[in-house]
Amino acid sequence: MPVTRTFDILEYCLQNYPRPDAVCGKYGNQWVPFSTAEFARKSELLALGLMAMGMKKGDRVATVSGNRPEWSFVDMALAMSAAVHVPVYPTISEEEYRYIFSHAETRFIFVSDDKLYKKLSPMIGEISSLERVFTFNEVTGATNLESLCQQGEEHEKELSHSLSQIKLSIGEEEMVTMIYTSGTTGIPKGVMLSHRNLVSNFTTHANNFDLGPGHRAISFLPLCHIFERIVNYNFIYKGIGMYYVESLAQIMPAIKEVQPHVFCGVPRLLERVYNSILTKGKQLKGIKRWLFFRAVDLGRMYEHNMKMSLWYRFQLAIADKLIYSKWRAGLGGNLQIVVSGGAALQPRIARVFSAAKIYVLEGYGLTETSPVVAVGNLVTHELKVGTNGPVLPGVQVKIADDGEILTKGPNLMMGYYRQPELTAEVIDKDGWFHTGDIGILDEGKYLKITDRKKEIFKLTGGKYIAPQMIENKLKESMFIDQVIVIGDHEKFASALISPNFEYLHEWCAEHQILFKDNADLITHPTVQGKFLSEVKEINKTLGQHEEIKRFRLIADSWSAQTGELSQTLKLRRKVIETKYKGLMEEIFAPSRDEN
Repeated sequence: MPVTRTFDILEYCLQNYPRPDAVCGKYGNQWVPFSTAEFARKSELLALGLMAMGMKKGDRVATVSGNRPEWSFVDMALAMSAAVHVPVYPTISEEEYRYIFSHAETRFIFVSDDKLYKKLSPMIGEISSLERVFTFNEVTGATNLESLCQQGEEHEKELSHSLSQIKLSIGEEEMVTMIYTSGTTGIPKGVMLSHRNLVSNFTTHANNFDLGPGHRAISFLPLCHIFERIVNYNFIYKGIGMYYVESLAQIMPAIKEVQPHVFCGVPRLLERVYNSILTKGKQLKGIKRWLFFRAVDLGRMYEHNMKMSLWYRFQLAIADKLIYSKWRAGLGGNLQIVVSGGAALQPRIARVFSAAKIYVLEGYGLTETSPVVAVGNLVTHELKVGTNGPVLPGVQVKIADDGEILTKGPNLMMGYYRQPELTAEVIDKDGWFHTGDIGILDEGKYLKITDRKKEIFKLTGGKYIAPQMIENKLKESMFIDQVIVIGDHEKFASALISPNFEYLHEWCAEHQILFKDNADLITHPTVQGKFLSEVKEINKTLGQHEEIKRFRLIADSWSAQTGELSQTLKLRRKVIETKYKGLMEEIFAPSRDEN
């Protein structure tokens, strides 16, 4: 059967790829699998249960939860009953919740647990459209998902025909979800996406790799983000078993237990895995240490589709047997593919992982493009390190005169909900979506992002600085965990650096450097000198106007929890610049005084 609506995946998989572990969740210490048939049945019963509660076509229903099978049950139930799914992060502020629920005119909310139920249920009465808050877990005073499924079963005879008619009536151009994304104003915008937007996207990039029935994936990036959600559809569509990880703290145990063949990651996560591997290598001695870092050096020379000399292939085979195989074992033993998106990945990391037969498929896209515009293709061998792969078939891309990436295709959003003026700002009269990203088409086909248009800044001398490119180069240093390049309307570029404290502490132990805490550590003259030499080395790879003339070390580790990083682990520039305003003034004040 053809898949033209998201919920068609269920029937498609029942016919083609039925498996006992279609979706799985961890409850306590136990992984609980749901077969393809159970997945389909629970989704249908939940749809019937919601209809019994009065849900109608077009109703907005929000989910506020980590990754778990229930999220997918709700997603499919809403799609097949013509409701609109509004997925929301479980970590945002109450003010943001109120705005989204009010703006979307949300009628029902699903939350995962007691804590979220207590936080959000008082909004009933405050928000005129909001009627009920349901839960996944058993929560006193709340109707949970299992109860709704039971209601669906009780009302099945009277409602099944209505549900069947609704399914038949749903066209591929109908809105299936609304995803709120913050723009430069900070006010969330409701991105309206249709069945066609999503289905055209995941059925196309599902052809970019050969995994399928018999393989497993873990899902830990937030399903409320379009990147993880679309890849979730992709994997299920291909018959891959989905194992949901509810919190980031559970990732490594889940990898060891599930032994996945594929998962989605963001550059920040891959950087941490890479740095962890190198840290372990530094603890080796003698010939073992030499072999380890020789394998790393070989990996850094790796290029997709390159003609390898016999000597290089021989060394790579030895490295694989002695070193790379241990890396794969540490990542469950089966890992073959990591799909990376959200930001640029350091090329050396992509090379080393690929040399170790863990192929990194870098992709590019936005919520407004459902999201994938371009991604590496293992099947056609169209992969190039440092790029986001070829543009997807059916998707069009052109580069504007100022370097901005423009795109259109079946994946382009319906528009921003109740904000036609903002829609008109980003989609021009010819239907091209203005992404706000700067890029090129390398070799005429590999999309490469060079920076974010609105993040590029100008020095007083008239030269432009693309901060992301410089930040990515700086993070190639093992000593640097996170960095933000600053200098808008200043004489030169500078940086605030959050060190890789785990690595730095080990380095200090080797060099017998004593310190009380991180605040004391970053002021130590030897540490300051080491970071100066690291920055100077990277400056050699930059243009003269791009060089980092001054920097300050930060005693804080940046994270989504502390606010400096987004939920997808990208820099929140305005937050960082506000937090360290005094330090930035200190960096630039002397040069201003020279005027």
